[in-house]
Amino acid sequence: MYLGVDIGGTFTDLVMLDENGDLVTTKALSTPGELEVGVFNAVEDAARQRGMTGEELLARVVAFGHGTTQATNAVIERDGARTGLVTTRGFGDTLAIQRLMGFTAGVPTDRLGWYSRRRYPQPIVPRHLVREVRERVDHAGRVLVALDEAEVCEAVRSLVAEGVQTFAVSFLWAFKNAEHERIAAQIIRDEAPGAYVSLSSEIAPVLGEYERTATAALNSYLAPKVVGYLDGIEQMLRRKGFTGAFSILNSAGGVMPVAEAARRPVTLVTSGPTGGVMGSIHLAKKLGYRNIITTDMGGTSFDVAIVVDDKPLMSTNHEAGGFHIATPMIEVRAIGAGGGSIARVVDGQLRVGPDSASAWPGPACYGRGGVLPTVTDADVVLGIIDPDTFLGGKMKLDREAARAAIEDHIARPLGFSVEQAAAGIRRIVDAQMADTLREVTIGRGFDPRDFVIFAYGGAGPVHCAGYGAELGVPRMVVPVTSMAHSAYGALAADLQFSTERALLMRGGGGARTLDDGLDAPRIAQTFAELEAECLDAMDRAGVKAADVALIRTADLGYRRQTNDLIIQLDAGPVTASVVADLVRRFENTYEQTYGKGSAFREAGIELTNIRVEAFGKARRPEISLRTPTAQPKAATRSIFEPVAGQWMDCAVYNWRELPMDFQVEGPAVIEHPETSVFVAATQIARLDANSNITIEEREESRDGRA
Repeated sequence: MYLGVDIGGTFTDLVMLDENGDLVTTKALSTPGELEVGVFNAVEDAARQRGMTGEELLARVVAFGHGTTQATNAVIERDGARTGLVTTRGFGDTLAIQRLMGFTAGVPTDRLGWYSRRRYPQPIVPRHLVREVRERVDHAGRVLVALDEAEVCEAVRSLVAEGVQTFAVSFLWAFKNAEHERIAAQIIRDEAPGAYVSLSSEIAPVLGEYERTATAALNSYLAPKVVGYLDGIEQMLRRKGFTGAFSILNSAGGVMPVAEAARRPVTLVTSGPTGGVMGSIHLAKKLGYRNIITTDMGGTSFDVAIVVDDKPLMSTNHEAGGFHIATPMIEVRAIGAGGGSIARVVDGQLRVGPDSASAWPGPACYGRGGVLPTVTDADVVLGIIDPDTFLGGKMKLDREAARAAIEDHIARPLGFSVEQAAAGIRRIVDAQMADTLREVTIGRGFDPRDFVIFAYGGAGPVHCAGYGAELGVPRMVVPVTSMAHSAYGALAADLQFSTERALLMRGGGGARTLDDGLDAPRIAQTFAELEAECLDAMDRAGVKAADVALIRTADLGYRRQTNDLIIQLDAGPVTASVVADLVRRFENTYEQTYGKGSAFREAGIELTNIRVEAFGKARRPEISLRTPTAQPKAATRSIFEPVAGQWMDCAVYNWRELPMDFQVEGPAVIEHPETSVFVAATQIARLDANSNITIEEREESRDGRA
C-alpha cells in the first residue's frame, strides 16, 4: 500500500494506492492544534473502505508521502521560534533594509500605488537579536580579517540570555569560504547545547547577502515548529503500526526524508500546493498535455501554477511573509478564494474573501455556529452542492442556514433575491480566480488558449466551469484524484535533492556577443562537481544512478536590470556551443516574459548561480480503475444556473457509475463522495479511460461567441 496525505486549512485529504493500482480517496476535517488526529481519521476512513482498521492498514503501507502547510502558516502567522542572527560587523541591518524590496514585497501589482497602506514587514529577526562580529572574507574567499571567536562567544551568550531558541549565521561572502561560519556554528553548539543552527553557506550558497541571510534566518525561525510537527506525525504513525518510509514533499516538486526536511525546513514553505502541481504533471504526461495550468481551490485559498513543456515554472527568489527565500521553488500564486471565503457587502458592493470561515466554525451550512455567508453556502443555495450527499453523506449540510446567511448579509442589503445573491457570490469568486489566471499567463507572455486547466481540490471541480470559461481556455480536466490531488502528488512525487553554487560571470557588452566571457570549461567543471554531490546523496538514499534524472539550470540576467531568469541546459557535455544556446534561450525567454524590446543587450549579461536537481524515480503503481459498462441512471434536480440566472433542470450522475467515454451536456452535476463537478449549460463533459473528466464548450456555444 502507498499513502499520500495533504493537510489543508479545512480538510485533510488522503489518497491510497495498492499494488494493483486500485485507488481510494477520502477526506477528514482538519484538526487545528492536533493535526495528527485529522490524519489518522482520514486513514481510518480509507481503511473502512477496505474492510480493515486504521492500524491494519498502516501495517501494510510501504511508503507515506506528506505535503504540509506548517511552514507556510508559521510564516504568515509569525508563529516561529525566537531566533538570533550572528553576522559580519557592519551588516546587522541587512534584514531590516531588505535590499529596499520590503516596501513592495508581497504587494499585488494593482496596490503598489497605495503608499499610505504599505508598511515594511517586521523582520523575522528583530534588530535587538542581531549580533555583529569581527570577520571579513573577500569575493574570492580570501580571509581579510580573522573571525574574532571571543566576540562570537559573547554574542551567543547574550542572545541566550535574551531567550533565543535558534540561531542563524550569515557572513559576507561565506559561500566562497564557509570556514568562519563553521567555526561560529561550533561555538554556538558549545555555548548553547542542543540549539538549532542554520548557516547561510549551507542553506543558500548563492550571491546576495540579503537573500542568503533572510533564507538562513527563516530556516531557523521555522525549525522548531516544523520539526516538532513532523516528529508528531511520524511518531503517531509508528505507534499505529507504520514501518515504511515517511517522506515530505518539498517546494521544488520532490519528496525528501524527514531528516533532510528537518535540516532545511525553509524548503517546505510551499509544500502543500506543490503536491497538486506534481500530481497534475504526472497525469498530464499520460494524457499527452505538455502545457497546463494547475488550479487548486480548497476551503481557504486558490493556488495556481504554470507548466510549460512538462516543466513547472520555477523561482529562486520566492517571497513569503514579506521576506525572500533563495531556494528553488515551483512558482505558486495564491489568493484568498475558496469554499470558505466569506461574502460581504462593503459600501454597497458585494465582495468575496480573502478571509475564510476555515474548518471551524466553517460556512453557515456546516451548522457549527457560523453565520456569515460563504462560497460553499452559495453553491448549496444554488443547488450545485447537494446538502444530503456532501462528503458522501458523512456530513449533512443545512441549506436553510445557508439561505438565511445569504439573505441577511447579502440579499436584503442589495435588494436581491437569495438566488440572485448566491449567483453573484459565485460569479464574483469565479471572476477573481480568472483574473489570477490571466496574471500568471498573459502577464508572463503566455496565451491561456494554448493551455489546459487541471482543476482539483474540494471546490475546484465545483467552480472550474466558471473560471475556465471566463479565462477562455479550450479544455478543463478534473482528475479522478481531484478531491485529494495534492495528496496524490505527495504519493507520486520522486525523491529530490538539489545543490547550487554561486558562479559569477559576465558576458557580452557593447558589440560583443552575449556569450563572450562565459567560461564554458569552468561552468562544465562546476556542474560536474554538483552532479557528483547529487548522485552521492541519492546513493545514500538507496537510489541507483540509473534511476536518477539530473536537471541543470543557470540564473541569468541583463546587467543593470533587476530580473533574473532560470534557464535549463540540455543534457550532455557543456561546451561553448551549449553555453551559446543557453544564452539564446535566456534572450527568448526574457522577451517572452517582459515584452519585446525590454532587454538591454548592450549592457551585457550576468550568470550568477548554477544548480543541479536530482530526481530519483519513485516506483509507484499507476492508477488502474475498472469502469462500469452499463449506462448510468441520471437523477434530476433543479439548480439556479449562475450564468443563465434562472432555475433549470439539471442531470445528476454518480462519478463512480460512469462508463468509459460517457458524455453529458450541461447543465449537469457529476457527484463524488468528496466533491461535485459542475458542468455549465454551455458545456459538455466526457469521461476518459482513466476516469478523468474533461469539460469543453459545446460546439454551438463556441460558434455563438465567434
